[in-house]
Amino acid sequence: MSGETISAEQAASFVESGMWLDYGATHCQPDVFDKALAARKDELENVKIRTCISMRPRAVIEQDPEGKHFHLFSWHFSGYDRRKHDTGLCNYTPLNLGEVPDYYRRFLDPVDVAILKTCPMDDGGYFNFGPMNMWQRAVIERAKLVILEVNPHIPYVFGKENGVHVNEVDYVIEGDNQPCSELPNPEPGEADRKVGQLIAAEIEDGACLQIGIGAMPNAVCSLLMESGVKDLGIHTEMMTDGLGLLYRSGRVTGARKALDRGKVIYTFALGSQALYATANRNPDWYCHQVDYTNSPHIIMQNDNVVSINNTTQIDLQGQVASESDGIRHLSGTGGQLQFVRGAYASKGGKSFICLASTYEKRGERRSRIVFTLTPGNIVTTPRSDVMYVVTEFGMVNLKGKSVAERAQAIICLAHPDFREDLERQAYENHLIPRGVSFACRKNQLDEVGRAARSSPG
Repeated sequence: MSGETISAEQAASFVESGMWLDYGATHCQPDVFDKALAARKDELENVKIRTCISMRPRAVIEQDPEGKHFHLFSWHFSGYDRRKHDTGLCNYTPLNLGEVPDYYRRFLDPVDVAILKTCPMDDGGYFNFGPMNMWQRAVIERAKLVILEVNPHIPYVFGKENGVHVNEVDYVIEGDNQPCSELPNPEPGEADRKVGQLIAAEIEDGACLQIGIGAMPNAVCSLLMESGVKDLGIHTEMMTDGLGLLYRSGRVTGARKALDRGKVIYTFALGSQALYATANRNPDWYCHQVDYTNSPHIIMQNDNVVSINNTTQIDLQGQVASESDGIRHLSGTGGQLQFVRGAYASKGGKSFICLASTYEKRGERRSRIVFTLTPGNIVTTPRSDVMYVVTEFGMVNLKGKSVAERAQAIICLAHPDFREDLERQAYENHLIPRGVSFACRKNQLDEVGRAARSSPG
C-alpha cells in the first residue's frame, strides 16, 4: 500500500546490516526515525548513511560513539559533522554540489532506504519538501524503499518538483513537530564591514545575487539596504537571512532578470524562523533543485550576476582553499566553484572571494594570505577561475594577471605585518622576477590606504 502510516519502530525494522541509507540534508533529515534506528544498534553493523549539513545531533552516532554500527557520509559538513569527522565517525564526499542529483542517477547504486522529513500530505496528494529542494527527487527515483517522516512545522514552499506524490512513497511515520533548526548569524566584525563596503560599492541596480554563508556576505546585504541600489535579483544556492532582509526591504524585485523574472530562486534556506516564515507559501520565492540553481550554464543566463563567497586561505598565485585546514576537513566545496564560473560567464558578471586577512590560532595571529597553501589543504577554486579577491585592505581582480602581478597584488591585500615576509618569499622563489615592477602596485597601495581610511570602524 502506498503511503501506509506505520510507527518509527516499524520503519527502522526494515534496515539491515550493510545497507546504504539516505537522510537527505538540513531540514529534511529525520529525527524520530533516527532515534528508532539508534535503538537497534546492537542488531546492526556497517550501516552507511548519506547526509548533508546536519543541524541536530544524529542519534545513531551519539549512541554509537566508537562507530561499530553506523557511519555518516556527508556531502557538506556542518559544525556537528566536522566534530564527528574529527573522531572518525563522519566522512566527506567530494563534489560540486550542483552535480549531486546526477551522481545519484548515474554513479551511485540505488539507495536501500531513503528516509526524508517533509510537510504532511496536501490536498493534491503531495508531500512538500519545504525550503530544502536539493537532490531528494533523484534519491527517490531509484531508492528501493521510500519512507517519509511528516512534520507540520516545516514551511510549505513553492518550487519546481519540490515534493513527492503519495504513489511514490512506501511508508509514512509521524514526526515530533520540532520547528526547523536555526542557523545563528554572527555579528559582523570590523574586517567584515570593510570587506562588505568594498563589495557593495561594486553592485549596481539590477544585479542578480548569490550570497554564501557567513558574516562577510551578510555584511554586504546590510550595506546594500543602506544604499540606493534597486531592482536586485536573487539566484542562489543558499537563501540566507541577509538575502531575506534585502527582499523584505523592497530592494529585491527580480524585474531585470532574464531568467525567472520576478522570482527569487534558491535551493535551500538556512537561517532564522523569520527567514522560514518569509519562504512559507510565498509566491515570489521559488525553490529549485540544486542542479538548476548551481549549474554555470543556468547561472550565466542572467546578466550582472554577482557571486560572493568566503574562503579561509589563499596563496600568492590565487589558489583559494575554502574547505579544509590541511587534511582536517571543515565544510565542503558546495557551490562556490560553480557560482564563480557562472558569474564570470554572465554578461557583466562579477565573482568575489572574500576573507579577513588574519585569524587567531592558539593565541597567535596568523595570515590567511600565504606563500603556499597549508600542506594537505584542498583547492576549492583554482587560480585560473578566481576573479575579485577582497580583504579589509582592498580588492584586486586577478583575471589576466601574470603570476608576478598576482603575487604583488595579493601581497597588498595581506595585513601589513605579513607583507614583507610574503614579498621576500615571492622574490626568493621567483614568483616575482627581480628587476620587474608593475605600476599597479603603487596605485593599489594608494587605493588600499584610501579604503582603510574611509571604512567605518
